[in-house]
Amino acid sequence: MGLITPNPGLLFWTVLAFSSVMWILWKFAYRPILSALKEREDFIAHALNAADEARAQMSQLQSENEKLLAVAREERDQILRQAREMRDTVIEEARKKATEEANRIVENARMLIQNERKAAVSEVKEQIGRLSIEIAEKVLQEELKDKEKQNSMIDKQLENIRFN
Repeated sequence: MGLITPNPGLLFWTVLAFSSVMWILWKFAYRPILSALKEREDFIAHALNAADEARAQMSQLQSENEKLLAVAREERDQILRQAREMRDTVIEEARKKATEEANRIVENARMLIQNERKAAVSEVKEQIGRLSIEIAEKVLQEELKDKEKQNSMIDKQLENIRFN
């Protein structure tokens, strides 16, 4: 039973040692520990505030980025729209020029064909005229081999010329 019952002298010295350690701690360690805890608490609170501010700034930056992206998309769409319009305009102009050039080429070809046709008709008429003269000469030579026929033909031609 001696273990359970405390000895009064031991109890006195234990209480005295505990009280002196408590007083020393209270006097020299408790205030610095409390101030360190207070500093730590302030630092944590400041860090939390800074994190909240950073979070708010990040959300603000994100919304600004989204606005900038929307503006960039709008500008991109406008540039693409303008490019399409320019492409359509250039294609339409090229189509008009090609049509005009084709019409001009066709008209030139028609004129060339018409001129060639006129030249061909003229050449054919000339050849027909030459052939007619040659045939007439050969016919007349055959008919006018006789001297009397020649004189009678000359007389007839002279009479026709005088009446006209």
